[in-house]
Amino acid sequence: MSRREGARPWWRRIVTRGVGLLVTAIALYVVAPSLLALLDAVPSLGDVAPVWFLVVVAAELASYMSLWALLRIALRTRKWFVVAVSQLAGNAASRVVPGGAAAGGVVQGGVLVRSGYPVASVGAVLSATGLLTTGMLFALPVLAVPAMLAGLAVPGPLEAGLLVSLVLAAVLVGVGAAVLWSDRTAHKLATAAAWAVTRVLRSRKPRPLARLLLTERDRIREAFDGHWIPSLAAAAGNRMFDAAALFASLLAVGANANPFLVLLAYVVSLALALVPITPGGLGFVEAGLTSLLVLAGATAQEAVVATLLYRLASFWLPIPLGLVAWGGWRALRRTEQLQVP
Repeated sequence: MSRREGARPWWRRIVTRGVGLLVTAIALYVVAPSLLALLDAVPSLGDVAPVWFLVVVAAELASYMSLWALLRIALRTRKWFVVAVSQLAGNAASRVVPGGAAAGGVVQGGVLVRSGYPVASVGAVLSATGLLTTGMLFALPVLAVPAMLAGLAVPGPLEAGLLVSLVLAAVLVGVGAAVLWSDRTAHKLATAAAWAVTRVLRSRKPRPLARLLLTERDRIREAFDGHWIPSLAAAAGNRMFDAAALFASLLAVGANANPFLVLLAYVVSLALALVPITPGGLGFVEAGLTSLLVLAGATAQEAVVATLLYRLASFWLPIPLGLVAWGGWRALRRTEQLQVP
């Protein structure tokens, strides 16, 4: 039987996968010291009051519930179960496969499609929700840096961190609403963002980038048409509850750090999680976040333990949760108890 046209030879697939595994192994070797430092800090978790574990996990669950709400709005459905299962299963897949963001999207989309949602609709929804939550994430430095440079004082720096998260969430909703409602505002912000990026990258093509940003804005506006405020609130909640989990982890170890620098450390850590070499940026996130928390004002030991606590809730806990959710969904499908929306 002839090989399908366009299909790669079997040996090329093996070589490609082998090279990928080799790169991942080398990357894990490079970041091994940061991972070993976290393992050494595990006994220190015994000094953390049990209530803080509950607070951190509750913040992460609130972050996930915000994302489920956003997906429900985009899918135009009132059902929670399939939406939650799809996100949990996709999230778990993205944490166990190198470059797992793509694999996570495939798993999440597969659950939704097999549950009866149209393929085209699922693709558009996942794209729009990803754009909106990513936009919320990278808007944080735009808000935090000017406030920090202006010397905005916060009473009891880290203790105010949770309040800062709530305030910034409200500001994000307001800014997002302005961008979605006003073409003029969107155009000005897109032009300013394109100008800044081209200056950093020393490029001379700001206009194509500005047009691209406006195109992506229009995709988001269309996906959440008629539900902009709830959608923006859910997207902001997804990011700020996750940031609140990091603040709570620092409070749990008694750290005293600048909340604006902690927010910047949070944004950078999520950017590091996108490094497609190790699953979920494993090792890169731990090394980067620990170093940045020290710069924010925590001691080295506090930064390590806080990072460990935060990553236990944000990285490791979702893996078994996703497996359980996916297994439950499969069992229900076999008994035909799930209904098509």
